[in-house]
Amino acid sequence: MAAAIVRRAPYKDFLQPALHRRFSTTSTLLLALVYIQAILLSQWNSFLWSWFPIGPVGIRTLFLFASALTVIILRISQYHVGARASPSAIGGALPNLITIQALEAWVAYTISSALFGLVFLWSASADSKLNWISTMSGDRGRLNERPVFLSFYLLVAATFQAIMHIICDTDRITIDVNKAKKSPVINGGATSTTPLTVLLAKLPGVVANAVMRAIGVYALAITLYSTIFRGAAWSWAMAFFRPFNNLPKSNMLPVDWPWFKGTTLMQCLWAGVLLSCTWEIGNYAFSRFMVKAPLKNGNPLTNESKDPNGSLLNGLKSKKMPIRCFALWELAHIARDFELRRKAIFEDIDRKDGPMWSQVFVICLDIVKGLEQRVDNYGKPPPAPVAQPEPVVEQKPRILAPPKDDPIFQARPGSRSMRGEIEKTLTQATQAPGHSPVSQLSPIAKKTFRNARDRVLTKEQQEALTSPQVVGQFQALATPVLRADYIGWWFRQDFRRLLTAAVLGSPYSELSHHLNAIEILSAMAVHSLTEDKFGNVHKDIGPIVRTFTAVIKRLEAFKASFPVHWTDVEGSKSTPEVDEVIKALKAGLSQVVQEFEPYIRDLRLTRTDIRLAKEAMEPTEGVLAKRDEEPAMREVPK
Repeated sequence: MAAAIVRRAPYKDFLQPALHRRFSTTSTLLLALVYIQAILLSQWNSFLWSWFPIGPVGIRTLFLFASALTVIILRISQYHVGARASPSAIGGALPNLITIQALEAWVAYTISSALFGLVFLWSASADSKLNWISTMSGDRGRLNERPVFLSFYLLVAATFQAIMHIICDTDRITIDVNKAKKSPVINGGATSTTPLTVLLAKLPGVVANAVMRAIGVYALAITLYSTIFRGAAWSWAMAFFRPFNNLPKSNMLPVDWPWFKGTTLMQCLWAGVLLSCTWEIGNYAFSRFMVKAPLKNGNPLTNESKDPNGSLLNGLKSKKMPIRCFALWELAHIARDFELRRKAIFEDIDRKDGPMWSQVFVICLDIVKGLEQRVDNYGKPPPAPVAQPEPVVEQKPRILAPPKDDPIFQARPGSRSMRGEIEKTLTQATQAPGHSPVSQLSPIAKKTFRNARDRVLTKEQQEALTSPQVVGQFQALATPVLRADYIGWWFRQDFRRLLTAAVLGSPYSELSHHLNAIEILSAMAVHSLTEDKFGNVHKDIGPIVRTFTAVIKRLEAFKASFPVHWTDVEGSKSTPEVDEVIKALKAGLSQVVQEFEPYIRDLRLTRTDIRLAKEAMEPTEGVLAKRDEEPAMREVPK
């Protein structure tokens, strides 16, 4: 009887439940937040029903929770890893503002603000004068403009938040691989910086930011409502409420302007602060809780799989960047902390596509080599697509004569009438499609342009309009704008942004992807001395040492020669991301060389390889200092 085939579960089958648990944690936090907001919106007519969850407070909480959950659903559908690889802030923001993701963000925030607005207006007391229809004694009802303006204010707040969501790239989740290494352990294993404690410490700043944003949005809403949208908003509100109320048939605007009154100002600011706090805390909690280490009960996620190595390998080969990053992160934890899983990787040699270690080695080494390849290809034009060879069509014998290529119209000899020129053009177009007679006139046009330029402009004027001088004058005029704090940073192409994109890739530059690959190679190589009983790793030590050495030298040379763009008025060459990669490469290379230097003959490593590796491991400052200390060339006395 044939043995049962063990199904290899995809890596996402273990990652998604973990992400769902983190989503539940975020949702629980938001539920507590909106419950507090529901209590704050109570009228406090009764002490019990002002906080008891079964009653009006519970209904408000459900609607407010739906409002907050809309933004979380948006984050789930659009989250990504890695920073945008754009030359400037405006270069990364503007193209993304005209995408379907921007439209989805605007719809999500608009729905969220609409649900919040319904709860806010429903919870308002009669003294607040936020009823949609106001009635006087003995008079017909009139539409109240205060809730109309409040609704418009919330719509402007949603639009502003959606724009900032795209500009600030809020959908990005940052995988901090150094956090797991350096987090201090206190009181039996509890870390001192949990996401909840960080969030509570950030709360005063969130409230202050919400107040400032509410004031700014209020000023913007007043300007837009007074100058552009007041008539349209009033007409739409009248059209909506007229079928249900006895309202005037005319859409004449009221005489007074209620948005300049202090009560309206305070109501809008109160609503704006509560709504902004919900959005800010929801986004921050999602970004913090979703990037927990890929562990469950202190063990790797794939430990529950029937084929742990196969499921992990499936994640490493995934085409989706987030899944691949989490799989690399889990493998980095295994390489550092889990001996049994490391031994299982070393002993797994009967896989279809090769031993488990060999596949892991190829995947991680390709990631490291990708750093050097991107540097080498920087500034080069993309390769032209390879032309597909046309299939050879077998020529069949003709039964009829080939079509004639004679002129369509028989032109009269010697005549150059308008009809003749049109006939000639049509004939050329039918016989040689794509060939334009205008191309034959291009040299004449160029000569005519040069003659006209020489007649109109003098030689000195032509030299003044040459490209370097024009560019220099433009740069001189643009420099004060680029130095402005609130405007210039939009247009600066700073050194850090350009170098990071060149080294870590585009359209998103993910740092953890490379740091984890480096740590996996170095840690697995070091542990193989005592755990690899088959000796499969020793043949790969040489490629690891040579690759790390070459990449370190290439990155340092590339950074040293990388130009500073003229818009980078600050001129800072600080690049934490690239420096972190170089630091990880040097640390990993140092560990491997230190452990394997006694066995260089068996590993096919030469003394030159070790010498170059030790030179690459030296700090950049030390290398520069050595070069400065070298004696200068002196003239030999005769």
